Amino acid sequence: MPAIHRPRLWNLPQSRVTPEPLAFNRRRALAGFAGLAAGVFAPRALGAVPRNPRFVVADRALTEERLATTYNNFFEFGSHKQIWRAAQALPTRPWTIRIEGLVERERTLDLDELLRQVSLEERIYRHRCVEAWSMVVPWIGFPMAELVALARPLGSAKYVEMQSFFDPKVAPGQRAFWYPWPYTEGLTIAEATNELAFLVTGAYGKPLPNSMGAPLRLAVPWKYGFKSIKSIVVFRFTENRPRTFWEEVAGDEYGFWANVNPDVPHPRWSQKMEQPLGRSEKIPTVIFNGYAEWVAHLYPDHSDPVYFR
Repeated sequence: MPAIHRPRLWNLPQSRVTPEPLAFNRRRALAGFAGLAAGVFAPRALGAVPRNPRFVVADRALTEERLATTYNNFFEFGSHKQIWRAAQALPTRPWTIRIEGLVERERTLDLDELLRQVSLEERIYRHRCVEAWSMVVPWIGFPMAELVALARPLGSAKYVEMQSFFDPKVAPGQRAFWYPWPYTEGLTIAEATNELAFLVTGAYGKPLPNSMGAPLRLAVPWKYGFKSIKSIVVFRFTENRPRTFWEEVAGDEYGFWANVNPDVPHPRWSQKMEQPLGRSEKIPTVIFNGYAEWVAHLYPDHSDPVYFR
């Protein structure tokens, strides 16, 4: 299960960081573009995607790209943070998305077909891990509300259950039989259609790297990072609340809601402070990770600790 680590990789001496030059890891970037040449993302990947001015982070610099793309949790490829090399084995094209459950019509979509039906934009979001490290990332994607509208859920649907891929041949972590694969997460319909909920296809002006959950991941910045499921293949609309991956593994520590709150500690550590990647000093964590104005209304009594586990 998640545990705090402090590797030297991101414990840099500077107090602030700036975006990494595009020349970094040039071969991997070119490989990503080659794989997308026939799709809809590649022609727009280097700056044509507009930035949404509603979603910026004024009080913190962007996390350096090298750090954000190489210090990750992705248990499908291992329980350590340096999974980015192993994650390169995941083929991300072709990639299909299954929409099923309580919808007008179940269907399977090619990802590029889906992307032709949505409007891509860039948003800068804070990301707060339950392990107490954080980063600021320029994501490219589209509002999850657009996918919900496309799915046309029935009135009885109350939740969206999401599942990641399952392929132990390329993902060695999935050979760990004690984990409940595939990785499963869920949101209420109200959370999924909130303005902040974002389905991500890129970062730092490029197609999303495998280490960050290519080719499609979730970003829900008011929640701890483990809620932002990576490499999604299924969206299932249900009446019953899904049982998520970390609820199955350690339900006393990682619950369904997982909203950020500095006053509700993890059973094994405080959540009052966080360590931004690339900065030497810790900073205070704020409720809902700074997004209370967008999401506090979703939780009738957000002082109840149940919403933060």
